[in-house]
Amino acid sequence: MASSKQASFNYGGQAVIEGVMMRGSQAVAVAVRAPDGRIIVHSEPLNAALYRGPIARLPFLRGLLVLWDALGLGLRGLLFSADVALEEEEVSFSGPVAWGTVALSLALGIGLFFLLPAALVGLVDRWITSPLLSNLLEGLVRLSLLVGYIAAVGFLPDIRRVFAYHGAEHKTINAYEAGAPITVESVRRFSVAHPRCGTAFLLTVVVLSILLFSLLGRPPLLLRLLSRILLIPVLASLAYEFIRFSGRHQDRPWMRAVIAPNLALQQLTTREPDDSMLEVAITAFETMMAHEEAAQPGGLSPADLALR
Repeated sequence: MASSKQASFNYGGQAVIEGVMMRGSQAVAVAVRAPDGRIIVHSEPLNAALYRGPIARLPFLRGLLVLWDALGLGLRGLLFSADVALEEEEVSFSGPVAWGTVALSLALGIGLFFLLPAALVGLVDRWITSPLLSNLLEGLVRLSLLVGYIAAVGFLPDIRRVFAYHGAEHKTINAYEAGAPITVESVRRFSVAHPRCGTAFLLTVVVLSILLFSLLGRPPLLLRLLSRILLIPVLASLAYEFIRFSGRHQDRPWMRAVIAPNLALQQLTTREPDDSMLEVAITAFETMMAHEEAAQPGGLSPADLALR
Protein backbone atom coordinates (compact mmCIF):
# COMPACT_ATOMS: atom_id res chain seq x y z
CA MET A 1 0.00 0.00 0.00
CA ALA A 2 1.19 3.51 -0.71
CA SER A 3 1.98 5.57 2.34
CA SER A 4 0.38 8.91 3.11
CA LYS A 5 3.65 10.50 2.11
CA GLN A 6 3.43 8.80 -1.26
CA ALA A 7 -0.13 9.96 -1.71
CA SER A 8 0.61 13.58 -0.80
CA PHE A 9 3.59 14.17 -3.08
CA ASN A 10 4.50 13.04 -6.56
CA TYR A 11 8.11 11.89 -6.68
CA GLY A 12 9.84 12.01 -10.03
CA GLY A 13 13.03 12.58 -11.93
CA GLN A 14 14.77 12.33 -15.26
CA ALA A 15 17.58 10.49 -16.98
CA VAL A 16 20.95 12.17 -17.42
CA ILE A 17 24.21 11.03 -19.02
CA GLU A 18 24.93 7.58 -17.55
CA GLY A 19 22.70 8.36 -14.60
CA VAL A 20 19.41 9.39 -13.05
CA MET A 21 18.14 12.45 -11.20
CA MET A 22 15.44 11.92 -8.55
CA ARG A 23 13.35 14.76 -7.12
CA GLY A 24 11.41 14.65 -3.88
CA SER A 25 9.64 17.30 -1.82
CA GLN A 26 12.77 18.35 0.07
CA ALA A 27 15.76 17.58 -2.13
CA VAL A 28 17.00 16.40 -5.48
CA ALA A 29 19.72 13.77 -5.96
CA VAL A 30 21.73 12.81 -9.05
CA ALA A 31 23.58 9.50 -9.28
CA VAL A 32 25.94 8.89 -12.21
CA ARG A 33 28.03 5.88 -13.19
CA ALA A 34 31.62 7.07 -13.59
CA PRO A 35 33.93 5.57 -16.24
CA ASP A 36 35.74 3.58 -13.51
CA GLY A 37 32.46 1.96 -12.42
CA ARG A 38 31.84 3.99 -9.25
CA ILE A 39 28.48 5.67 -8.63
CA ILE A 40 29.02 9.37 -7.99
CA VAL A 41 26.19 11.19 -6.20
CA HIS A 42 25.28 14.85 -5.84
CA SER A 43 22.32 16.19 -3.87
CA GLU A 44 20.94 19.63 -3.07
CA PRO A 45 17.84 21.02 -1.32
CA LEU A 46 14.82 22.18 -3.26
CA ASN A 47 13.24 25.61 -3.09
CA ALA A 48 11.03 25.26 0.00
CA ALA A 49 8.65 28.08 -0.97
CA LEU A 50 8.10 26.60 -4.42
CA TYR A 51 7.60 22.94 -3.53
CA ARG A 52 6.10 23.14 -0.03
CA GLY A 53 4.81 26.69 0.37
CA PRO A 54 1.55 28.40 -0.63
CA ILE A 55 2.65 28.52 -4.28
CA ALA A 56 2.50 24.72 -4.45
CA ARG A 57 -1.25 24.93 -3.81
CA LEU A 58 -2.02 27.49 -6.52
CA PRO A 59 -3.25 25.76 -9.69
CA PHE A 60 -1.72 26.89 -13.00
CA LEU A 61 0.78 29.32 -11.44
CA ARG A 62 2.55 26.44 -9.67
CA GLY A 63 2.89 24.66 -12.98
CA LEU A 64 4.87 27.47 -14.60
CA LEU A 65 7.13 27.94 -11.60
CA VAL A 66 7.75 24.23 -11.03
CA LEU A 67 8.46 23.64 -14.72
CA TRP A 68 10.94 26.50 -14.77
CA ASP A 69 12.64 25.20 -11.65
CA ALA A 70 12.65 21.68 -13.11
CA LEU A 71 14.41 23.07 -16.18
CA GLY A 72 17.16 24.45 -13.96
CA LEU A 73 17.42 21.23 -11.97
CA GLY A 74 17.60 19.20 -15.16
CA LEU A 75 20.34 21.43 -16.52
CA ARG A 76 22.43 21.11 -13.37
CA GLY A 77 21.91 17.35 -13.39
CA LEU A 78 23.07 17.12 -16.99
CA LEU A 79 26.12 19.28 -16.28
CA PHE A 80 27.00 17.14 -13.29
CA SER A 81 26.68 13.93 -15.31
CA ALA A 82 28.78 15.39 -18.12
CA ASP A 83 31.51 16.35 -15.64
CA VAL A 84 31.49 12.85 -14.16
CA ALA A 85 31.67 11.32 -17.64
CA LEU A 86 34.72 13.52 -18.29
CA GLU A 87 36.14 12.49 -14.90
CA GLU A 88 36.20 16.07 -13.65
CA GLU A 89 35.83 16.31 -9.88
CA GLU A 90 35.37 20.09 -9.69
CA VAL A 91 31.76 20.55 -10.80
CA SER A 92 30.25 23.87 -11.82
CA PHE A 93 26.44 24.08 -11.82
CA SER A 94 25.97 27.48 -13.40
CA GLY A 95 27.35 29.88 -15.98
CA PRO A 96 26.36 31.87 -19.06
CA VAL A 97 27.38 29.05 -21.42
CA ALA A 98 25.01 26.62 -19.68
CA TRP A 99 22.05 29.00 -19.68
CA GLY A 100 22.89 30.11 -23.22
CA THR A 101 22.62 26.46 -24.25
CA VAL A 102 19.22 26.21 -22.56
CA ALA A 103 18.02 29.40 -24.29
CA LEU A 104 19.18 28.12 -27.67
CA SER A 105 17.53 24.74 -27.07
CA LEU A 106 14.25 26.40 -26.06
CA ALA A 107 14.34 28.64 -29.12
CA LEU A 108 14.97 25.67 -31.43
CA GLY A 109 12.21 23.67 -29.73
CA ILE A 110 9.70 26.50 -30.07
CA GLY A 111 10.69 27.04 -33.68
CA LEU A 112 10.49 23.36 -34.63
CA PHE A 113 7.39 22.26 -32.71
CA PHE A 114 5.29 25.43 -32.57
CA LEU A 115 6.22 27.89 -35.32
CA LEU A 116 7.08 25.44 -38.11
CA PRO A 117 3.74 23.56 -37.99
CA ALA A 118 1.83 26.85 -37.96
CA ALA A 119 3.90 28.19 -40.86
CA LEU A 120 3.48 25.03 -42.94
CA VAL A 121 -0.28 25.00 -42.47
CA GLY A 122 -0.38 28.74 -43.13
CA LEU A 123 1.01 28.10 -46.61
CA VAL A 124 -2.01 25.98 -47.55
CA ASP A 125 -4.58 27.54 -45.25
CA ARG A 126 -6.49 29.22 -48.08
CA TRP A 127 -7.55 25.80 -49.36
CA ILE A 128 -8.67 24.44 -45.96
CA THR A 129 -12.41 24.64 -45.52
CA SER A 130 -12.73 25.37 -41.78
CA PRO A 131 -10.73 26.85 -38.87
CA LEU A 132 -11.19 23.62 -36.90
CA LEU A 133 -9.73 21.55 -39.72
CA SER A 134 -6.86 24.04 -40.07
CA ASN A 135 -5.95 23.75 -36.38
CA LEU A 136 -6.38 19.98 -36.44
CA LEU A 137 -3.97 19.73 -39.37
CA GLU A 138 -1.50 21.95 -37.54
CA GLY A 139 -1.75 19.69 -34.49
CA LEU A 140 -1.16 16.59 -36.61
CA VAL A 141 1.93 18.19 -38.16
CA ARG A 142 3.17 19.11 -34.69
CA LEU A 143 2.58 15.57 -33.43
CA SER A 144 4.32 14.08 -36.47
CA LEU A 145 7.38 16.28 -35.92
CA LEU A 146 7.51 15.37 -32.23
CA VAL A 147 7.18 11.62 -32.77
CA GLY A 148 9.55 11.68 -35.73
CA TYR A 149 12.19 13.59 -33.77
CA ILE A 150 11.99 11.27 -30.76
CA ALA A 151 12.10 8.18 -32.98
CA ALA A 152 15.08 9.51 -34.95
CA VAL A 153 17.25 10.40 -31.96
CA GLY A 154 16.40 7.02 -30.42
CA PHE A 155 18.65 5.38 -33.02
CA LEU A 156 21.73 7.11 -31.59
CA PRO A 157 23.64 4.72 -29.27
CA ASP A 158 24.24 7.35 -26.57
CA ILE A 159 20.58 8.38 -26.58
CA ARG A 160 19.50 4.74 -26.33
CA ARG A 161 21.49 4.49 -23.10
CA VAL A 162 19.84 7.67 -21.79
CA PHE A 163 16.46 6.14 -22.65
CA ALA A 164 17.44 2.99 -20.72
CA TYR A 165 18.26 5.12 -17.67
CA HIS A 166 14.88 6.77 -18.24
CA GLY A 167 13.33 3.32 -17.96
CA ALA A 168 15.31 2.68 -14.77
CA GLU A 169 13.97 5.90 -13.27
CA HIS A 170 10.38 4.90 -14.07
CA LYS A 171 10.80 1.37 -12.72
CA THR A 172 12.13 2.73 -9.42
CA ILE A 173 9.30 5.25 -9.00
CA ASN A 174 6.73 2.60 -9.94
CA ALA A 175 8.15 0.22 -7.35
CA TYR A 176 8.06 2.88 -4.65
CA GLU A 177 4.50 3.90 -5.45
CA ALA A 178 3.46 0.24 -5.34
CA GLY A 179 5.00 -0.12 -1.87
CA ALA A 180 7.51 -2.71 -3.12
CA PRO A 181 11.08 -3.08 -1.81
CA ILE A 182 13.55 -0.78 -3.55
CA THR A 183 16.05 -3.42 -4.60
CA VAL A 184 17.33 -4.37 -8.03
CA GLU A 185 15.46 -7.68 -7.93
CA SER A 186 12.19 -6.00 -6.93
CA VAL A 187 12.42 -2.93 -9.17
CA ARG A 188 13.34 -5.00 -12.22
CA ARG A 189 9.81 -6.42 -12.57
CA PHE A 190 8.05 -3.05 -12.85
CA SER A 191 7.08 -1.20 -16.02
CA VAL A 192 9.28 1.32 -17.79
CA ALA A 193 6.18 3.49 -18.40
CA HIS A 194 4.79 6.05 -15.97
CA PRO A 195 1.80 8.41 -16.37
CA ARG A 196 3.66 11.47 -15.01
CA CYS A 197 6.51 11.18 -17.51
CA GLY A 198 7.81 14.21 -19.40
CA THR A 199 6.95 12.37 -22.62
CA ALA A 200 3.32 12.30 -21.48
CA PHE A 201 3.61 16.02 -20.77
CA LEU A 202 4.78 16.73 -24.33
CA LEU A 203 1.96 14.71 -25.90
CA THR A 204 -0.55 16.45 -23.63
CA VAL A 205 0.77 19.84 -24.78
CA VAL A 206 0.24 18.80 -28.42
CA VAL A 207 -3.35 17.65 -27.81
CA LEU A 208 -4.22 20.72 -25.75
CA SER A 209 -2.70 22.97 -28.42
CA ILE A 210 -5.31 21.74 -30.90
CA LEU A 211 -8.13 22.59 -28.50
CA LEU A 212 -6.74 25.93 -27.36
CA PHE A 213 -5.64 27.19 -30.77
CA SER A 214 -9.02 26.23 -32.24
CA LEU A 215 -10.63 28.82 -29.95
CA LEU A 216 -8.67 31.51 -31.81
CA GLY A 217 -10.17 30.62 -35.16
CA ARG A 218 -7.91 31.25 -38.15
CA PRO A 219 -5.97 34.51 -37.69
CA PRO A 220 -3.51 35.88 -40.29
CA LEU A 221 -0.19 34.05 -40.43
CA LEU A 222 1.83 36.56 -38.39
CA LEU A 223 -0.79 36.67 -35.64
CA ARG A 224 -1.01 32.90 -35.79
CA LEU A 225 2.73 32.57 -35.20
CA LEU A 226 2.70 35.16 -32.41
CA SER A 227 -0.22 33.44 -30.67
CA ARG A 228 1.66 30.13 -30.67
CA ILE A 229 4.54 31.72 -28.76
CA LEU A 230 2.41 33.72 -26.33
CA LEU A 231 0.21 30.75 -25.42
CA ILE A 232 3.06 28.36 -24.60
CA PRO A 233 2.91 29.23 -20.86
CA VAL A 234 -0.85 28.62 -20.87
CA LEU A 235 -0.39 25.25 -22.56
CA ALA A 236 2.37 24.30 -20.14
CA SER A 237 0.20 25.18 -17.12
CA LEU A 238 -2.78 23.25 -18.44
CA ALA A 239 -0.64 20.22 -19.29
CA TYR A 240 1.01 20.26 -15.87
CA GLU A 241 -2.36 20.27 -14.10
CA PHE A 242 -3.65 17.46 -16.32
CA ILE A 243 -0.57 15.32 -15.59
CA ARG A 244 -1.10 15.85 -11.86
CA PHE A 245 -4.77 15.00 -12.18
CA SER A 246 -4.10 11.88 -14.25
CA GLY A 247 -1.51 10.74 -11.70
CA ARG A 248 -4.08 10.95 -8.90
CA HIS A 249 -6.69 9.00 -10.88
CA GLN A 250 -4.53 6.60 -12.88
CA ASP A 251 -6.19 3.53 -11.31
CA ARG A 252 -9.62 4.36 -12.74
CA PRO A 253 -10.56 2.61 -16.00
CA TRP A 254 -11.64 5.80 -17.77
CA MET A 255 -8.35 7.52 -16.92
CA ARG A 256 -6.34 4.52 -18.07
CA ALA A 257 -8.06 4.88 -21.44
CA VAL A 258 -7.31 8.62 -21.57
CA ILE A 259 -3.60 8.24 -20.77
CA ALA A 260 -3.06 5.15 -22.94
CA PRO A 261 -1.54 7.22 -25.81
CA ASN A 262 0.84 8.88 -23.33
CA LEU A 263 2.05 5.50 -22.11
CA ALA A 264 2.31 4.20 -25.68
CA LEU A 265 4.54 7.12 -26.72
CA GLN A 266 6.91 6.24 -23.89
CA GLN A 267 7.89 3.15 -25.85
CA LEU A 268 10.00 5.56 -27.89
CA THR A 269 11.64 7.33 -24.93
CA THR A 270 12.36 4.37 -22.65
CA ARG A 271 14.34 1.15 -22.97
CA GLU A 272 14.68 -1.81 -20.64
CA PRO A 273 17.63 -1.02 -18.32
CA ASP A 274 20.23 -3.49 -17.18
CA ASP A 275 20.86 -4.15 -13.50
CA SER A 276 23.74 -1.67 -13.31
CA MET A 277 21.39 1.09 -14.48
CA LEU A 278 18.78 0.07 -11.94
CA GLU A 279 21.47 0.27 -9.26
CA VAL A 280 22.20 3.87 -10.26
CA ALA A 281 18.51 4.82 -10.23
CA ILE A 282 18.03 3.20 -6.82
CA THR A 283 21.08 5.03 -5.46
CA ALA A 284 19.66 8.37 -6.61
CA PHE A 285 16.26 7.52 -5.13
CA GLU A 286 17.64 6.35 -1.78
CA THR A 287 19.84 9.45 -1.50
CA MET A 288 16.84 11.68 -2.15
CA MET A 289 14.70 9.74 0.33
CA ALA A 290 17.39 10.00 3.00
CA HIS A 291 17.08 13.76 2.77
CA GLU A 292 13.29 13.46 2.89
CA GLU A 293 13.48 11.43 6.09
CA ALA A 294 16.04 13.78 7.63
CA ALA A 295 13.72 16.73 7.05
CA GLN A 296 10.82 15.12 8.93
CA PRO A 297 10.27 15.86 12.65
CA GLY A 298 12.43 13.46 14.61
CA GLY A 299 14.33 12.54 11.46
CA LEU A 300 18.04 11.99 11.02
CA SER A 301 20.50 14.66 11.95
CA PRO A 302 22.87 16.07 9.30
CA ALA A 303 25.67 14.00 10.88
CA ASP A 304 23.58 10.82 10.69
CA LEU A 305 22.66 11.61 7.10
CA ALA A 306 26.29 11.95 6.13
CA LEU A 307 26.93 8.42 7.36
CA ARG A 308 24.21 6.82 5.23
